[in-house]
Amino acid sequence: MVYLDYSATTPVDEEVLNTYVKASKFIGNPNSLHKLGLEAKHLIDASSKQTADILGVKPNELIYTSGASEANNLAIKGIELYHNRGKHIITTDLEHSSIYGPISYMEDHGYEISYFPLKNGIVDINELEKLIRKDTVLVSISAVNSETGVRQPIEKIGDLLKKYPKVIFHSDMTQAVGKIKVNLENVDLASFSAHKFFGPKGIGVLVKKENIDLMPLISGGKSTTSYRSGTPATPLIAALAKALRLAYENNEEDNKRIKQLNKMLRDGLSSYERVYINSNENAVDHILNFSVVGVKPETFMHALEEDEIYISMQSACATGDTSRSVLALTGDKAKAVSSLRVSISKKTTKEEIEYFLDCFAKWYGRLV
Repeated sequence: MVYLDYSATTPVDEEVLNTYVKASKFIGNPNSLHKLGLEAKHLIDASSKQTADILGVKPNELIYTSGASEANNLAIKGIELYHNRGKHIITTDLEHSSIYGPISYMEDHGYEISYFPLKNGIVDINELEKLIRKDTVLVSISAVNSETGVRQPIEKIGDLLKKYPKVIFHSDMTQAVGKIKVNLENVDLASFSAHKFFGPKGIGVLVKKENIDLMPLISGGKSTTSYRSGTPATPLIAALAKALRLAYENNEEDNKRIKQLNKMLRDGLSSYERVYINSNENAVDHILNFSVVGVKPETFMHALEEDEIYISMQSACATGDTSRSVLALTGDKAKAVSSLRVSISKKTTKEEIEYFLDCFAKWYGRLV
């Protein structure tokens, strides 16, 4: 089996799974005041410190969620608390569906949404500033697009927004955290999920800086924070911390090898007349989006599946036949309806890429 869909989800690392199993033995509710509860709380506190230290934030700025989708919903819907400041939100056409969902909700509740025009997929700082109004309350821009891999200048955007202290800056960092180094200094809210970097499914984080307040999505009891009620998931929180530590342990070395594998893919796919590489020079090396124009992407995807090669069409959470992200990046409908995504990781091997390219050549000859 050759798995090339790591941006959709990753398998749980064996060490992370062991941490989960060990943490499951802490049976007490972390909110209980007896010995068992305090033991569980101490484990959560230690895990939170580790996660916060890696990210360069404070432990009390971590809100544990069920995943990035919940974190994105909390970040966007939660700013209703600031409705007196204004009801204008700025975002882009290179966001995940878990951004567009709550954005649509906000629009239905009287908010005006501005979609930022992108140049080669990148936010132009000067153009962004022109969109900011007196009633702008939120800017939400992903660090890395999940379909094309395009990376945004988050630090520069944050620098700009410092001039507008009433504007909250949120970034969906689901495809960045655990893969590339991130700087959260200029970000007010940041979302990510453990299952994107070999952690378990069911645990994510919304980083919320101390000076920001939010309206909770889930109310009803004590937890690790007042912004998300529910019994804290001790094993998941411990496993997330372990996965994040492992993700950055040899990050620089891992990414050098991923860059080489990405080049192999680009060189191999670029030799075909009907194949167009959509991921441009601004994309991270973990994601390569391409189109086989004239062939339905599901046809090619399932053909490769016969050789036990697993890639994807669009994002796993996307809806519809046309990739909104590819359309926004290329302006080409034919490419947007035929796009495929290969996503690789530190566990991907040269032999797997060679096998993929061999099988791709076979199916290209049959399907095109």
